[in-house]
Amino acid sequence: MPFDDGDRPGPGRGTGERAINLPPAVLWLIGINVAVQLLRLLLGEQADQEIILQFGLVPAAYTTDTGQNVLSLIAAPITYQFLHGGWMHLGINMLTLAAFGAPVERLLGVRRFVLFYLVCGVVAGLVHILVYPDSPDPVVGASGSISGIFGAVLMLMRYVGSLTSLLPVAGIWIGLNVFFGLFGGAPGAGGESIAWVAHIAGFVFGLVAIRFFAPRLTNGPT
Repeated sequence: MPFDDGDRPGPGRGTGERAINLPPAVLWLIGINVAVQLLRLLLGEQADQEIILQFGLVPAAYTTDTGQNVLSLIAAPITYQFLHGGWMHLGINMLTLAAFGAPVERLLGVRRFVLFYLVCGVVAGLVHILVYPDSPDPVVGASGSISGIFGAVLMLMRYVGSLTSLLPVAGIWIGLNVFFGLFGGAPGAGGESIAWVAHIAGFVFGLVAIRFFAPRLTNGPT
């Protein structure tokens, strides 16, 4: 990425580099997501369904009395980000996180990056609840968080001048999400409709909020 040149090895360097040269928070997030998927596989189908219902984001649980406990309701906007609809869903999200998350983490640092990532997911989930307040279907996946990271990448590219306009890329990305959300068929969705409102909400939040997590952007290009 054009705004991610600080840690690139120069001549004579690189012999001590990791085989997978990703920053720590991205590696930890990928590791946690994979570990959660493995644990769900080991627990069996019945236990897995209970996990999805308790720790996935179920809009109706916030608007009607579904019997879900208070702790689950508080935790779900975070925990749903670490649950996925299958290995393909997980794989696509983690590859996208590795591609877009690494340069953003190197800019923000570990703590601010993790906070930004989680907040993008929370905002994405809350907007989904506002749009579909009566839906009993649990939302799972890191797509809202990663959409926020993608929005941040576009804004950073615009900031350094490598992207002349956000509108074409953002318009195409939003259009694809609306299409797949309404008609299904998105890669990794397993035939299920994607939570396109959450994706768009995370993306827009990432575009707008990245400047507050990277204060030097507010001073304009140097």
